[in-house]
Amino acid sequence: MIDAIKKGFRNMTWPGFKILDWYILRKFLSTYFFAIAMIIVVVVVFDYVEKLGDFTELHAPLQAIIFDYYVNFIPFFVNQFSGLFTFIAVIFFTSKMAYQTEIVAILSSGVSFRRLMWPYFLGAFIITSLSLSLNLWVIPKAQEKIVAFESQYLKRRLTFQYDRHIYRQIEPGVFAYVRSYSKAANRAMFFALEQYDDGRLVSSLEAAEAEVHPNSGRWTAPRYVVRSFDSLGVETFAQRRNLDTLINLEVAELGRIPELIKTLNINELNRFLEQQRAKGSDSIVLIQVERYGRVAYPLAAFILTLIGVSLSSRKVRGGTGLHIGIGITLCFSYIMLNRFFEEFAKSGSIPPGLAVWIPNLVFVVIAIYLYVKAPK
Repeated sequence: MIDAIKKGFRNMTWPGFKILDWYILRKFLSTYFFAIAMIIVVVVVFDYVEKLGDFTELHAPLQAIIFDYYVNFIPFFVNQFSGLFTFIAVIFFTSKMAYQTEIVAILSSGVSFRRLMWPYFLGAFIITSLSLSLNLWVIPKAQEKIVAFESQYLKRRLTFQYDRHIYRQIEPGVFAYVRSYSKAANRAMFFALEQYDDGRLVSSLEAAEAEVHPNSGRWTAPRYVVRSFDSLGVETFAQRRNLDTLINLEVAELGRIPELIKTLNINELNRFLEQQRAKGSDSIVLIQVERYGRVAYPLAAFILTLIGVSLSSRKVRGGTGLHIGIGITLCFSYIMLNRFFEEFAKSGSIPPGLAVWIPNLVFVVIAIYLYVKAPK
């Protein structure tokens, strides 16, 4: 077999796609999708068993369970662990090739290690394109359907769409406060609109209850109070009727910002970011972290592929098991580094763009080092 490989590749030129490329690409993608499919089956079964009591008690239709919940859950899961399974797939079949001396035969036939990387990077490009498509457009819309399903058929939701004591900046110096909001009734309990000048409260509009009209964006209330304060802090108080006002605050913004931005596709996220910048919102950093992360994480497939090939192309005594063990350790280190710097970015300690890309930059250095040390 080895002699046949050597003979075949000695007679080949490499301007286009060759048999070797198809062989490696097929191994790469088939291993990746097989591993993803197997873990999805396991996760779906365990998740279904865990939630079966809620599904039964709340009479969730089988069609809704399958198409509204699990069909939308699967893209999120695939994307969440795409980097890990890319790494595992590369290491698994490459270390097997190295153990069977196929890598040695290919390199001995005159194929350079850099040329050997071409089908690997093509596979990484396909996986990255899939992950980007899911991250930027598919998953946000799927999250909306998952939230709707969970709110109807799960008794113990881990996340909630609306907090109590909602405080939002709607323009510089102007803040809206809502004690609680009911989406079903489009009603806000205790609504206040406060205006500040140089950190000092100058006026406040308060209503014990206000109705929100999502289509027009208007807020109405039968009774409300207007309070104003002069430079000495003296308060003027007036009771009024029939509030009907239009403010720069959408109903969607009353939800938790971390959950809201996960349901926005990339175009909606960019518009929301510009909107919050115009308002001077304190959620800008959170939105930027989400936006940068949607691109940075999928592109890590190239880095992890290079590390995987460089690490597993050498035949070692521990074989595939050792390669997979080292690979999984590196991959989980990458995931932990991602979470670590995301928290730094959210706290304002590091610029969001830099914080999100630091793990990729660190692992690029590791990838280059391993590539240099790989057998040529």
